[in-house]
Formats: sequence, C-alpha cells, structure tokens
Amino acid sequence: MERIVIIGYKPFAGKKKELKDLMKNHWLILSNEGLVSNRKSIMMEAKDGTIIEVFGWKSKKAIESAHQNEAVQKMWAEFSEVCEFVPVGKIKESLELFSEFTPLDS
Repeated sequence: MERIVIIGYKPFAGKKKELKDLMKNHWLILSNEGLVSNRKSIMMEAKDGTIIEVFGWKSKKAIESAHQNEAVQKMWAEFSEVCEFVPVGKIKESLELFSEFTPLDS
C-alpha cells in the first residue's frame, strides 16, 4: 500500500542553490529504483528557505529497502552535505490553519 510522506529540507547557509539542484532529481532517482508510486512529488518553499516535499513511496517495504539501496544512500549523503532534514511541524507555516508556501518547480 502506498505511503505518502512529507519531509522538510532546510538548506545550510549558502547551500540553497545546491539543494534546489538536488531536488530536481530526487523523485526520479527513487522512481528509477522502483521505490515510489507514479504520483509525482509536490515541492514547495517556506519563507525561511526550507523546501517541503510530499511524495508517495510504493509501500512500507519500499521505504525499508531504501535504507539498503546504494543509489538512495549516495543521494541521501549528497543531501546531508547541503541541508538538514526537518520535521514539517518545525516549519513555522505549518502552524497555520491554511499553511501557505511558494511552489517549487522540479
């Protein structure tokens, strides 16, 4: 059963462009590895520069297998160099009833 996730990526100082560049291929890499559903990711940006992504893993098993997948591990290492992963609840806009973000084209 598909699992929808929401994740925040807060860029380190001076790394916003690098993060946005990595985001362009995030879903595609996961798709090439057979880990995500056909549902394309939705990406948006908070006022503080945090990028929020909503996407669907194929299943709980796909999520677990990503932790042993060489391509995914390489990608996550690249992300770790330019951002920190943050819970959506720590993003200021998420506290609003209608959380507004700027669309991010992938």
